[in-house]
Amino acid sequence: MTNDDHLFLLLRGSVAWNKWRQRNPNIRVDLSSVDLSETTLGQAAFDLDLSRADLRAVDFSNADLSGVDLAHATLREADFTEANLSGTNLFSADLFSATLYAAKLSRANLGQANLTFADLREADLSGADLSRASLDSANLSHANLSHANLSQVDLAETVLGDIDFTNAIALDACKHSGPSIIDHRTLLLSTNLPISFLRGCGLPDLIIEYLPSLRGEALRFYSCFISYSSKDQPFADRLHADLQNAGVRYWFAPHDLPIGAKTWDAIDEAIRLRDKLLVILSEASIGSDWVEDEVKKAFAEEHDRKTTVLFPLRLDDVVMTTPEPWARKLRDQRNIGDFRNWRRVARYKKSLELLLRDLKTTPIF
Repeated sequence: MTNDDHLFLLLRGSVAWNKWRQRNPNIRVDLSSVDLSETTLGQAAFDLDLSRADLRAVDFSNADLSGVDLAHATLREADFTEANLSGTNLFSADLFSATLYAAKLSRANLGQANLTFADLREADLSGADLSRASLDSANLSHANLSHANLSQVDLAETVLGDIDFTNAIALDACKHSGPSIIDHRTLLLSTNLPISFLRGCGLPDLIIEYLPSLRGEALRFYSCFISYSSKDQPFADRLHADLQNAGVRYWFAPHDLPIGAKTWDAIDEAIRLRDKLLVILSEASIGSDWVEDEVKKAFAEEHDRKTTVLFPLRLDDVVMTTPEPWARKLRDQRNIGDFRNWRRVARYKKSLELLLRDLKTTPIF
């Protein structure tokens, strides 16, 4: 059948079309370059099946495609300007370089869709499922992403201008293959943007640290440097994730140290620029020259700043018995946070709450 024959069947309505599809499931639908603009595909096209159809370069501008099944369809360079795609199934659809300007995509299923180079300016993506979709080099300026699921979305050179991410879902689970373009309006509109998201977009730490003040907000927590032995990586990873989710600004050596940086110079600068040093004490860290050097640097910072910098946290009892002079000084002078039972959820949560309380920049009344 030619694409004209397919178009004739399609325009007869969803009932006739779906009956034909059921009888001919292996025929690949080809409507490439057909103009369907201003078209309503069936009076109620909610059960229309265009899955796996070849619809590249089709003009769907202003068309009503709400509820249509376009899963796995080829939609490269198709034009959906101001089209109604509300509730449409676009799972794993190929929308490379498609135009979705001002399209209605609320509650649409765009999971695993290829939206590379897609124009999504002013699109309504509220409640849409974009999980595992590729948005590399896509333009989402002014898009509505309220309650959109962005889990595992791939971003790189994506334009994120004038977007309110406040109610977007799973921003911290986005994948960043490269930096993206994010403007000051997005940063001012969006509250509680995860630090991992901001870093993934390529924002330097200096801007991230002072972002709350740019919004006119008081800083809720002191910024931190986390010092630990690599043998305590599982605990450090968990603590880092929970501090990040709470909005604590931190420097985490294994993830943040620039490639090629002079290691000690970078760490020395990081400690100097952060308010607090969280030192994770364990049998492994107490035997680490790196941790010892970082603690000594923090003691020196306390002397210069005339304020408390060191926040020791213990994972075992070694700090209470070791003859190491720097560790003895810590146990003699400081109340040490107790994370010995960090693998037990309730105990860990309580210890974390106490730490976050003490890291707040304003007192709790």
